[in-house]
Amino acid sequence: MEMRILGSSKLEVSALGFGCMGMSQSFGPNPGDRSQMIDLLRTAAGRGVTFFDTAEVYGPFVNEELVGEALAPVRDQVVIATKFGFAFDADGRQSGLSSQPEHIRRAVDGSLRRLGTGHIDLLYQHRVDPQVPIEDVAGTVKDLIAAGKVGHFGLSQAGTRTIRRAHAVQPVTALQSEYSLFWREPEDEIIPVLEELGIGLVPFSPLGRGFLTGHIDQATQFGDGDIRANLPRFTAEARAANQALVDLLARIADGKDATPAQIALAWLLAQKPWIVPIPGTTKMHRLEENIGGAAVELTREDLRQLEAAASKISLQGARYPEELQKLVGR
Repeated sequence: MEMRILGSSKLEVSALGFGCMGMSQSFGPNPGDRSQMIDLLRTAAGRGVTFFDTAEVYGPFVNEELVGEALAPVRDQVVIATKFGFAFDADGRQSGLSSQPEHIRRAVDGSLRRLGTGHIDLLYQHRVDPQVPIEDVAGTVKDLIAAGKVGHFGLSQAGTRTIRRAHAVQPVTALQSEYSLFWREPEDEIIPVLEELGIGLVPFSPLGRGFLTGHIDQATQFGDGDIRANLPRFTAEARAANQALVDLLARIADGKDATPAQIALAWLLAQKPWIVPIPGTTKMHRLEENIGGAAVELTREDLRQLEAAASKISLQGARYPEELQKLVGR
């Protein structure tokens, strides 16, 4: 697979990464067979994926353990990203934000233990903590880099002012943000700032939380534990209105011997050479489909036609409920 560079610090990763969250939470019942998930992650590595994304809060904690076990045989050949930024109660349940320096240091030690590794290649602040100056956060990560526990610093869903302030203390290698044909808000302010500062973009949900695959429609029912059941953009009415975008991808895919998901990933990869999407899956055939998206070539004319058609589609539904949206973009 093609390799790409994240940030001016030259972190090299595969053009497509692997988002591991869905193996432990958020999209319905968790896969029951741990060994199958380990096989899937190892297959991804064998197929050229070198960039794997996890976080202490996924599970919580169990996702890092899964990723660490799966990638142990190829640890020196892959880049592992994880995240800090949430507090947990005595029972291990998420209980708000926390990016106090001492909390960051404890979180990193916990992540290193669960991942079974001596260093974290890319460490993100998962959410901006308004109670802690971002300079203190960046300074703490800078110390962890100097200590050899962390390789690179990243931010997740931060706003432009926070990005600039953090970058002035410790260069930010990557920003993780939702970005896809289904959610293009980063184009307005975030992407220009990243380009100016030399920071890579790691889009999560590059397939619109599954919507752009073409396998979700107005009749789809979301089960217990599936976050999409509570997202305004995934109401039945919004799905019906937004189907036009999937239909557009399907028309282009037909001419490329590809799938709508592969066209969606190819579009993202064509936007900037420093964009590295991290689609996630729990299914082997979806992994192969995603990897195939990295091989789809969209010409300038393809991109022009796609852009012209997409610009006529007005997508319906907010990205998050209001209380969740308040946690991002600060």
